[in-house]
Amino acid sequence: MSSPVLLPFMEWARRLRYPTLFKITAALFALSMLLPDPVPFIDEILFGLGTLLLANWKRRKDPVAAAEPPALPRKR
Repeated sequence: MSSPVLLPFMEWARRLRYPTLFKITAALFALSMLLPDPVPFIDEILFGLGTLLLANWKRRKDPVAAAEPPALPRKR
C-alpha cells in the first residue's frame, strides 16, 4: 500500500507504458546507487515502480502471425 505522500506519484506512474516506466525506474535505481538516499522515499518509489514494471511486462505478439486468419481444416 502506498503512503499518502507517494500516492499521487504512483497514480501518475500507473498510466505510463513499459518503455517509459522502465527508463524512469532505471534512472532512479542508478541515482540511488550513486548517491545514497538523494531523494526522500526513493526506496519506496523504486519498489512501487518495480511492481508496476513487472505488472506491465508483457510479451509482444508477432504482428504478421496475429493478422493471418486461422487455417480451416480440409475435408477429404
